[in-house]
Amino acid sequence: MRTHRRTRQATTRTGAALLAAVLLAGCGLLSSEPEPSGTADNRPAEAATPAPPALQDSPGTPRLPSALTSQRLDWKRCTTPHGGNAPGTGWRCARVDVPLDYAEPAGETLSIALIRKEARDRGRRIGSLLFNFGGPGGSGVATLPRAAGQYETLNSRYDLVSFDPRGVAASSGVRCRSDKEQEQAHRTVDLTPDTAAEERAFIADAADFGAGCERRSGEVLPHVGTSNAARDLDLIRQVLGDDKLAYFGFSYGTELGGTYAHLFPHHVGRTVLDAVVDPTADSVGHARNQTRGFQRALENYLKDRGQDPRTGSERIARLLARIDRSPLPTGSGRELTESLAITGIVTPLYSQSSWPELTAALDEAENNGTGDELLRLADSYNGRDAQGRYDTQSHSQRAISCADSASRPTLDEARALVPAFRRLSPVFGPFLAWDTAGWCAEWPVDGEHETPRTSAPGAGPILVVGTTGDPATPYEGARRMADELGGGVGVLVTNKGEGHGAYGSNDCVTSTIDDYFLAGKVPADGKTCG
Repeated sequence: MRTHRRTRQATTRTGAALLAAVLLAGCGLLSSEPEPSGTADNRPAEAATPAPPALQDSPGTPRLPSALTSQRLDWKRCTTPHGGNAPGTGWRCARVDVPLDYAEPAGETLSIALIRKEARDRGRRIGSLLFNFGGPGGSGVATLPRAAGQYETLNSRYDLVSFDPRGVAASSGVRCRSDKEQEQAHRTVDLTPDTAAEERAFIADAADFGAGCERRSGEVLPHVGTSNAARDLDLIRQVLGDDKLAYFGFSYGTELGGTYAHLFPHHVGRTVLDAVVDPTADSVGHARNQTRGFQRALENYLKDRGQDPRTGSERIARLLARIDRSPLPTGSGRELTESLAITGIVTPLYSQSSWPELTAALDEAENNGTGDELLRLADSYNGRDAQGRYDTQSHSQRAISCADSASRPTLDEARALVPAFRRLSPVFGPFLAWDTAGWCAEWPVDGEHETPRTSAPGAGPILVVGTTGDPATPYEGARRMADELGGGVGVLVTNKGEGHGAYGSNDCVTSTIDDYFLAGKVPADGKTCG
């Protein structure tokens, strides 16, 4: 479990409405009813002109053929995505073709799904504002309409736009397992193995997951990494007709935004990165960061409950050990395993508003000896609905992460990490230590780098927002991202608070970001919001 996911505030879980993964484009995203003629800036369609080719910011990105850069988007009414809800009035969907392999830009293409809500004040429209809500693997097409209430102020002058990145949902989404296979793995595989037999089963299951990805999605699997998604962003920018990219990235979306800034610094427009992934951490470093982050959030939760953090953590660790020996029954007939219990504890730590759910779930497990509430929380995180169907965000998340990271820790190396990780957190440490080996075990595609490149000399100011109590992307990562972007580029904004993401939960942060996007007001580097 890699936990980059976006905050649950104001939305359901980021991937809750992902579309079924298929290699072919289409998927019923668009209705047959065409969008009324006219472009985003209300010019007649026949007067529209193609955007000029991008400056060659990145020497690794070949110049794209005009057939791609001069595409004209066919905006149509959106239909209901599989497992989700229709986005409602005002939303339009389209598709844009991008190279499958940017090394062969005139070769085979993928079709990327887009969604847009036009700016209300057409006379004062600034341009398009693109969103990525995290994951990796989250569907922007499904998420933006659910979250749009938070961005009403920005929608006054920006077209709100999001997309399903390559390998996600309606954009040639990666699929690795059937629902039955997913259920079997959650039921039988111990993610904190205690015996040699459990270790063998753990690593065999991880390898089987990768093999399933290769069987079902082998054509796109080598091409779903973040650098390719960043190149897609630049092509989307051109096709939308924007000279610079205005971008709002959350969680993993901050890594995508930092990668874009590195590749295309001269096309960076007003950009905000909220809940920031540490760009200097490799896979083990990221697991260590999250161990500290979730433990910090758990301790803050326990303090809020009037409990001693150390004593409370040890009590929860003992509960997990009991569940490991004897899973808890639930009313559904399914059992709550230790692995599912840990996931259930992680989920409400993403937002302080969900802490009461954690209290109820722990009380039930400790006092009643049943696991219904923790199982419900784990199902929410894992994308399982009441009928036992799973979404594919976990598939896309793993495929993108393993395409990015060249790190492949062995089982022996993970085992050696467990004692130190347990000292950092008796609750989450062992789980995240073992995860370093299980995540990309025997992955069929090589990873691109140990850590992403995010230096962006020549780019305009980028707001980097870190929350001191963020469990999934700890605050220290925001400082490092601001440093990596470079002097005069990374502008750090600190939110003294809890939860994964600050916009919409802190008035000071929200108004600072709104003023930046709408009026170009850049806050002082180091601004702090209490």
